[in-house]
Amino acid sequence: MTSQSFNLRFSPSLKTSINSNFPGENSPCFSAPFLKIPSSSFGGFSLKKKTLGFDEKINGFGGKFGIVGAWREEGNLEELDDAPLTVELQQICSESQFDRVIAEAQQLEESLIILWMASWCRKCIYLKPKLEKLAADYYPRLRFYCVDVNTVPHNLVSRAGVTKMPTIQLWRDSKKQAEVIGGHKAYLVVNEVRQMIENECTS
Repeated sequence: MTSQSFNLRFSPSLKTSINSNFPGENSPCFSAPFLKIPSSSFGGFSLKKKTLGFDEKINGFGGKFGIVGAWREEGNLEELDDAPLTVELQQICSESQFDRVIAEAQQLEESLIILWMASWCRKCIYLKPKLEKLAADYYPRLRFYCVDVNTVPHNLVSRAGVTKMPTIQLWRDSKKQAEVIGGHKAYLVVNEVRQMIENECTS
């Protein structure tokens, strides 16, 4: 299978500033040349930008593209918002790792969110990807973690005061400041977590 050359056309984000006028167009777009390279892994493909000053790769699966960088073109396109749509929750696998994460957050004067979950908990499984979307809203100023209670010592779970799953806690200054117990629909839990963050991080 041979490589194919083609153009992709993107609508810039609100943060993108373009130094030209587009009369009669509410949503200006720009196009850029790409080289489509077949890939055997997962039946997908890789797109490699041919111009714009440097190489930039885009991975495509099922017709969806994820832009993994920002570029400039002849000084007109100044910035492309590459904020992630989701941020994977970093997994804590041991008590020593938990202590290290908490200590680093205290040193940096940051708050962090910890999801306490279990692999057998259906509500946890539904909630996790929604929290990963929420994590993107606060990236990079707030870090999100998850702990599978089945893979860490029970002493750690007891220290955190976790009795039900899923439980979402906010930690700051090496102390638990607030928590949400997710016993209802995932979108309602996410709303409560967002409210917890806003209350604790702005106080």
